[in-house]
Amino acid sequence: MEDHDLDIAIAGGGLAGGLIALALHFRCPDLKIALFESDEKIGGHHRWSWFDSDLSPAGRALMSAFDTASWPAYDVRFPKYERTLGSRYNSLASADFDRAIRRELPAAAIRTGTKVVSVDEGGITLPDRQRITAGAVLDCRGAEIGSGLSGGWQVFLGRHLRCDRPHGVPRPIIMDADVAQHGAYRFVYVLPLSDTDLFIEDTYYADDPVLDRAELAERIDAYCENRGWKGETLDEETGVLPVISSGDPAALAGQSPASGEGAGIIADGVALGGIRGGFTHPLTSYTLPFAVENAIAITRSAGLPGAHMAQMMAQRSADHWRQTGFYRLLGRMLFGAALPEQRYIVFQHFYRLPQALIERFYAGRSTALDKARILSGRPPVPVKRALHALVTPGAPLGGKRNSKRPEPERNSA
Repeated sequence: MEDHDLDIAIAGGGLAGGLIALALHFRCPDLKIALFESDEKIGGHHRWSWFDSDLSPAGRALMSAFDTASWPAYDVRFPKYERTLGSRYNSLASADFDRAIRRELPAAAIRTGTKVVSVDEGGITLPDRQRITAGAVLDCRGAEIGSGLSGGWQVFLGRHLRCDRPHGVPRPIIMDADVAQHGAYRFVYVLPLSDTDLFIEDTYYADDPVLDRAELAERIDAYCENRGWKGETLDEETGVLPVISSGDPAALAGQSPASGEGAGIIADGVALGGIRGGFTHPLTSYTLPFAVENAIAITRSAGLPGAHMAQMMAQRSADHWRQTGFYRLLGRMLFGAALPEQRYIVFQHFYRLPQALIERFYAGRSTALDKARILSGRPPVPVKRALHALVTPGAPLGGKRNSKRPEPERNSA
């Protein structure tokens, strides 16, 4: 690379940016890289979870750098159906993510508490017009959801509870939908972090991005009381995420619509990663598998000009958008065809399908046969509403927003 302050500058120290920095350091330790994050912590305030089957062997090797919780199976519960699935499930807290990144990267490569004002092909600009040049620039800052996207929202409050006695939960419950629905698809997500520690999240597939923290906290209180879980709340986190059913991914980077749906996100020589680059599961808001595989792919372009890396990521974005179209169709069915109080029936139907199909679904790798299996049989939604949803883009996600909405990044499957 030419003479620059840095070989590679990464704007945004969330999941995507942190993984890219780590992968580059492992594979190309002689490169001058730096990770710029406005917060004092890397990874924000999140929890990410994934199945072993989501990742390639190289992806699993990259994630081995982190201290994670892991279980050999998980449960789902619905009003008319319960099931234990034997897929290994893993979870990573952002505090452990931050700790590992700081342990593995040189101190000079970590620039927390540093806001990036703008990015371009030649480098980044910090406050007071401070300029840092770079051979390649990656923009992994949070999404700026503009006009051009439609769908619904995933709203959640998570709590880390330390119980005053063993809680007796043997494995994760990634969906407990046998609860009052409250005008949305509601489920409770439970991770047994130790014999006494639980992570409990109250989640909603809702039509509006409204998060009432006090109300959700009361519902978690009631859920815990019904199960005899009492103790100390160590931490809480909230999130409001887009569930994208149609549109143009350029809106995730705050750009005007491109030449057509799924044309890829072009950013004038800057490579886009994370949700800003469109790398999310449209229906689950799942991000970790895509962030891991993108980090590995970027290491293969580390010695090439920044424009090459930008084009490579734009192509990956376009390919990802095209490959995940089926899940956007399901999102239109969920929000446009299923009545809010009955949305749980869609997932109750889905979890009766083969385990391998479910694993491929979460990884975003559903086969043609998988798609046929998911759509076959009696539909779990009214037929007329389903037909209407297929030809309707859904409610726009842009425009006015709830002021309580944090930057979107999914914490779990």
